[in-house]
Amino acid sequence: MDLKKIFYKIRHWETWPYRIKYIPLIPAWLWYCLRSGSWWFFTPSNPSLAFGGFEGEGKKEMYEQLPPGTYPKSIYISPALTFNEVEKEVASNNFSYPFAVKPDVGTMGFMFRKIDNAEQLEKYHSKIPSDYIIQEWVTYPLEVSVFYYRFPNEKKGTITGFLKKEFLEVKGDGISTLWQLIQNYDRVQFRLDEMKAKHAHKLNEILPAGEIYILSQALNLSRGGKLVNLEHEKDERLLKVFDGLSNYTKYFYYGRYDIKCTSVDDLKEGKNYTILEYNGSGAEPHHAYGNGNTLWQAQKIFLHHWKILYSIAKYNHQHGIHYWDFKRGWKFLKAARKEYNMLKKIDAETEL
Repeated sequence: MDLKKIFYKIRHWETWPYRIKYIPLIPAWLWYCLRSGSWWFFTPSNPSLAFGGFEGEGKKEMYEQLPPGTYPKSIYISPALTFNEVEKEVASNNFSYPFAVKPDVGTMGFMFRKIDNAEQLEKYHSKIPSDYIIQEWVTYPLEVSVFYYRFPNEKKGTITGFLKKEFLEVKGDGISTLWQLIQNYDRVQFRLDEMKAKHAHKLNEILPAGEIYILSQALNLSRGGKLVNLEHEKDERLLKVFDGLSNYTKYFYYGRYDIKCTSVDDLKEGKNYTILEYNGSGAEPHHAYGNGNTLWQAQKIFLHHWKILYSIAKYNHQHGIHYWDFKRGWKFLKAARKEYNMLKKIDAETEL
């Protein structure tokens, strides 16, 4: 790694591995484990999600608890199906290209792809080893994240974070190849092998001046998405929308909604939006990253949210929702980490 990359990484703490960012906070997490008497103190926080939505929960179980019409049309595909059977599923459910595909149990945007034709779908189906979702391609222009929590004994909750996401992309100059543009872009210097694999068919093309080329369709922070603070847009209208969602689902008390919408105003009116995902107790409060915070300021935000998570889980435990026992939680977490590592490897190697 050259000096330029080293200095960039030092200045941008958000690019550090998550373990390094959280090391100073481990005592606080262990304290909550000790106080609760459980390694998995967070599991009662969202009782209707596996493992409290901390890690390894399926998107299918999440969608089934949301109000009808608030999430994209979806079908669930087993990798055991032949591709001919997959095509029949696509046709019988009236899907047309393009559409999105993503693992049912996925994280960090690994193996999320936009599929434009049958050839791409066949390639994706041949690569992915686990159940996945075919989902209508949402064309709303704005993607936002809303971090929301509600105590189980209250009808009204709190929005702690509201931000929008912007794509990881490069702009053509009419002279440089795509690969040259990628190499000169600071934000992808640590992911060049991934970029080379994903865009191998386009690397030597010269992008016309002004043309935007999206490097990752996933807007996750971990996949290069840029976070822009919308703190000034938080108000009672926005809160009313998420109070309605939380009370409808009954058991989503703590987590982050990732949403596509036509505009912030429409979202506040509860119209023209669709929920891409709800991330439970394992969700990071992304506004810690999107506000220009120092690492210390971000860690204070993490600690504040952990305190809330502990309080919600404790209340639910006191009202009959048990903590997962150690053996059950450890087995589930091992399986989730195995899936994570497998998807991460395949994602980096898959050109689509």
